[in-house]
Amino acid sequence: MNSPYQVLHTPLVPPEKPIIPGGEFRPGSVALVGAGPGAADLLTLRALQRLQQADVVLYDHLLDSSILALAPATAERLCVGKRASRHSLPQADINQLLVNLARQGRRVVRLKGGDPLLFGRGGEEMEALATAGIPCEVVPGISAALGAAASAGLPLTHRDYAQGCSFVTGHRRQGQQTLDWTRHCTPEQTIVVYMGLGEAASIASQLLAHGRAADTPVAVVENACSAQQRCLCGTLQHLATLIEKEHISAPALLVIGQIVTLHQKLQAYMPQQRAAASS
Repeated sequence: MNSPYQVLHTPLVPPEKPIIPGGEFRPGSVALVGAGPGAADLLTLRALQRLQQADVVLYDHLLDSSILALAPATAERLCVGKRASRHSLPQADINQLLVNLARQGRRVVRLKGGDPLLFGRGGEEMEALATAGIPCEVVPGISAALGAAASAGLPLTHRDYAQGCSFVTGHRRQGQQTLDWTRHCTPEQTIVVYMGLGEAASIASQLLAHGRAADTPVAVVENACSAQQRCLCGTLQHLATLIEKEHISAPALLVIGQIVTLHQKLQAYMPQQRAAASS
């Protein structure tokens, strides 16, 4: 039977040179590097290269030690991140430290979990560096939401369940009492909440008040993309109880929406999930 499609047989020719990240990491500049969702083998090639060239690495809490180990033994390592709202350094001090280290002629890597420009204050650091006239490069990373979705069997969009997805933060600016949830209340939309464990009761209450159904499926993904990953499912009305009962701790993401119903079906075919469930 003749096919209506033309098949092109193109010989595979190996590249003359290995495919490696381009661009020079110059002394006196800063690279804001996304460390990805957890596992070292989910770093980009560019992120690996910048780490291997670094003179100093400023990193956040909760980053896997195997990622830090990729920097040269001679590179200085400074923990400047936060954990459970406790800051090692205020953001203004981090900004100034980046400027000062770059002015010393060092190659500075600011290593941030996930993607540096998604709820990581990377934009504020870029502004500070631009104001000081410091060259800055951004190396994107796989965000925590995308990593959690991939490893836990949670497709964030699906034609039958969700036609859109919102990434929101559970943290409020100082002085704010509520978050604007009204735009995130359609049943056809998935919500992924970063840094929302401590605000889970309030988040659920506000979503319910603005029209989300009490039985809306929710998942909490703890330690995504690591050997300690857990994905625990429940409903919106019982979200805070689920977190308390299962002793869930950071880092964790809240995933809210009908796509959560696929988790049980899909995880059976995912080796990582089967291993986690049997441990």
